[in-house]
Amino acid sequence: MRRRALALLLICAAGPAFAQGFAEGEGAEIRWLDTLTGRTGDLELSRGQAATNGRLTIQLNQCRYPQENPAAEAEAHLTILDSSRQDPVFSGWMLASAPALSAMDHPRYDVWVLRCIVPGYKPPETIETPEETEEGEGE
Repeated sequence: MRRRALALLLICAAGPAFAQGFAEGEGAEIRWLDTLTGRTGDLELSRGQAATNGRLTIQLNQCRYPQENPAAEAEAHLTILDSSRQDPVFSGWMLASAPALSAMDHPRYDVWVLRCIVPGYKPPETIETPEETEEGEGE
């Protein structure tokens, strides 16, 4: 009985999330980090495309985003292979706004989704500010 009540509560709470329509992106922008060397890079992958960086091969299977707000949330289904292992090190959905929610568990590499590639949509530009000088410097 408790399980049914809990399931009903979860379904009702998730209702607004399911009401929002999702659209399919043409691809996704993925960021990777080699924690051993500190190297990082961004990849733009189309659906079905794969790219290799170091020992990792990252394949984008699908990317979707809210129709009303492409910048709000990207969800990408990735398959990530490590050349030193037989099985994929990750296969599943990653969320741009919560990369730790379904993170890849790898001792050397981190991979996360930045956004879906949406035709006609340009993400807002970020303004880089110069690093502030330390106190007392230049005085």
